[in-house]
Amino acid sequence: MTSTLAETAPGRSAPRAGGGASRRTKRSGPRRVSPLILAFVLVPFAIEAVWVFWPALQGFWLALTNWDGLSAPSFVGFGNFGDMVSDPIFRTALKNTAIWLVLFGGLSVIGGFGMALLLQRERRGVGIYRAALFTPVVFSLVVTALIWRVFYQPDGLVDTVFRTVGLGNFVRPWLADPDTALYAVIVPALWRQIGYVMVLYLAGLKAVDPALYEAAKVDGASAWQRTRFVTIPQLKGVNSVVLSVIVIDSLRSFDIVWSMTKGGPYHSSELLSTYMYSTAFQSTQLGYASALAVVIFLLALAVILGYLIRAFREEA
Repeated sequence: MTSTLAETAPGRSAPRAGGGASRRTKRSGPRRVSPLILAFVLVPFAIEAVWVFWPALQGFWLALTNWDGLSAPSFVGFGNFGDMVSDPIFRTALKNTAIWLVLFGGLSVIGGFGMALLLQRERRGVGIYRAALFTPVVFSLVVTALIWRVFYQPDGLVDTVFRTVGLGNFVRPWLADPDTALYAVIVPALWRQIGYVMVLYLAGLKAVDPALYEAAKVDGASAWQRTRFVTIPQLKGVNSVVLSVIVIDSLRSFDIVWSMTKGGPYHSSELLSTYMYSTAFQSTQLGYASALAVVIFLLALAVILGYLIRAFREEA
């Protein structure tokens, strides 16, 4: 009786269905971002803007000037880029950089991927081989250069190996010969880079679903077919990372070349990076050196964006 009167009493309305849901909806509006999170995002961005973005923009501006680092820079427009066309050292450095990019980059990918395939299976002693291949990455490039300069000395390890296997006719002053200096420097750079690329591919191979290999085996696929049609397509994401790393490392390679040959002899091992350094800090042509830095940046951007655009088109 009481409950009936309560339900029919004037001014009393029955609770609406979904009232709790409406209250929950009101509470689930846009939440305020924690000041701590904003600090973690904005503070590094501000530091990056001051130490990276702003100097990069200044570099683009200096590329349009003639500046010796002391007097006020004078605006010359694209004159520095026009001077590159008639600069024989720039053409040599550009050609050597292209050779470096193809050989250093290509052999790093092939060697790193091959070592990753060889050492991906967990078996006794495999960790020792992985550690041995990765150990050169721990060394600085200057230390690597000093080690290999000893190897390339007359009657050093390289000459001894050639004479031991009966190839003594190939012995020569590797770093002093304009025909071999560039390729002699590429070898220690590869010695260090292959282990790094191997680790990247090992991480990618761990993420491949083993069921795909089992299905390929059931279909009668050989080891090469499984690698070509299963492994490689599953590593597209890793390939993008490896390409970016290889291109950036190739175009900014400086330490090992400068420590071993300083771009010589007769600019035969000159790269854009070493030419930029010598132009800036030895010839004090900072405007022209900034233009060289812009060229390096545009080359890296063109290669990476070209690959990414092609990859996105294949996935579309």
